Amino acid sequence: MKLATVFSGIGAIEQALLKMNIKYDIVFACDTGERYIDIDPEEIKNKIFNMDDKDKNLYIKSLYDATNKHNYVKDSYFANYDIKEENWYDDIRFIDGKNHENEVDLFVGGSPCQSFSIIGKRAGLEDARGTLFYDYARLVNEMKPKVFIYENVPGMLSHDKGNTWKVIKEVFMSLGYKVYFSVLNAMDYGIPQDRKRLFVVGFKDQTVDFKFPEPIKRTTTMFDYLEGEPVATKHYLGKKGFEFVTNPKYRNRARVNHEVIQTQKANQQFNWNGDFVFVPYDVVKDNKEIMKRAYVGEWNGQKGVCRQLTYRECMRLMGFSEEYKIVVPNVPAYRQAGNSIVVNVLENIVKEIMKVVKFDE
Repeated sequence: MKLATVFSGIGAIEQALLKMNIKYDIVFACDTGERYIDIDPEEIKNKIFNMDDKDKNLYIKSLYDATNKHNYVKDSYFANYDIKEENWYDDIRFIDGKNHENEVDLFVGGSPCQSFSIIGKRAGLEDARGTLFYDYARLVNEMKPKVFIYENVPGMLSHDKGNTWKVIKEVFMSLGYKVYFSVLNAMDYGIPQDRKRLFVVGFKDQTVDFKFPEPIKRTTTMFDYLEGEPVATKHYLGKKGFEFVTNPKYRNRARVNHEVIQTQKANQQFNWNGDFVFVPYDVVKDNKEIMKRAYVGEWNGQKGVCRQLTYRECMRLMGFSEEYKIVVPNVPAYRQAGNSIVVNVLENIVKEIMKVVKFDE
């Protein structure tokens, strides 16, 4: 399968294909790594207008390098997937999809949800200009992949009183693709995480009859994804953290020992956001390092300590395999997990796609 992704993150679709034993080649991947350049896009486009694809790519990379901010997403991606430097882009806005026309089987990405200032009568591609969604749709139009998967938060359906979704849906339809959309929850596909996301699947072949995967009965809980105690000492909470996460007053921000976790977010585990684990005192009492750091308190009538989910646990709860290499520091590791797509959901979507599309023809 020839795969291309934008807003690629740490490679959720790549993980899905690996777990399904589907062989694939990466045509290209793209992610800014949460870095931003404060330069007028039109100025950049004028500068690179006469450059070939290689020189364009190098020039855009030089602009991002000049920010002196590190692309930790790229570190994670290159550590886990077979990709050449020339096939990595830093900014979707400057990718010329015409260079990859009819080369891509599956195109995957999910742009930030942005409102549209102008909604034309036809709500075509031009109406989406100035948004990152425009560039996703533009690449679909230029590359003409067999199938695309677009992912976003379900709030996109109601954003700007429904106008944002109206434009997005009509833009996809205007590209000549047969389009299906649905909101799927990760906990319906084997992962104990209450994470709803909007998925749009488009087919160049207008004759396909696609159906989104039916929910699967969940058989696991958060506890099935935990590492054995003790975990790294840095993950245990002090007094303020313990008292915050165990206080019912803050249950919308922090929860302890829930079988199904709430949605993992980019800021999870920081400022005591997200799901936490209560560990009975007897389990850790003989560990001097943990006892030095952790606050021993009471929760639900038990004496013990509280800790964060570890990076590996967060990755497991996003469906990433044990072979996935975590190579980045503390903050980006958590952010990358929270910003990803749940692999199991993509696996089930791909299974249904494979029923109606033959990629090997």
